[in-house]
Amino acid sequence: QVQLTESGGGSVEAGGSLRLTCVASENSYETACMGWFRQAPGKEREGVAAISNDGSVSYADSVKGRFTISKDNVKGTLYLQMNNLKPEDTGMYYCANLHVCTPLVQSNVNFWGQGIQVTVSS
Repeated sequence: QVQLTESGGGSVEAGGSLRLTCVASENSYETACMGWFRQAPGKEREGVAAISNDGSVSYADSVKGRFTISKDNVKGTLYLQMNNLKPEDTGMYYCANLHVCTPLVQSNVNFWGQGIQVTVSS
C-alpha cells in the first residue's frame, strides 16, 4: 500500500501561482506513472498531468503552458507547478500513482492521495 500526501494548496488570486507537492510513503516513482487529478464542485474528477518512469510528461489541454509536472526520485516527491492560475482551476487536487500514464483516467489509478484544496479568486 502506497500512501500519498499532498501539500502546497491554498487560495490565490487569478494570475497567481502555487506549487503542489506529493510525498510517497515508499519510493514508487522510479517504477510507476505518477499524476495529478482535480475535481471541481459538482464535476467529475479529471486528469491534469502525468509523468512516466522515463520522465515523459503529458497534460490536459486546459493546463498546457501553465502547469508543469516534475518529480525527484531521490526524494520520492512529485510536484505540480501551477502558474497563471484561473478561477476554473479551483478544486480539490489529488496526487495519484498509476499503472499507466495514458489514458490519464481514474480507472488507471492504483493509489490516491487524500486531496488538497486549491481556490483561485477572480
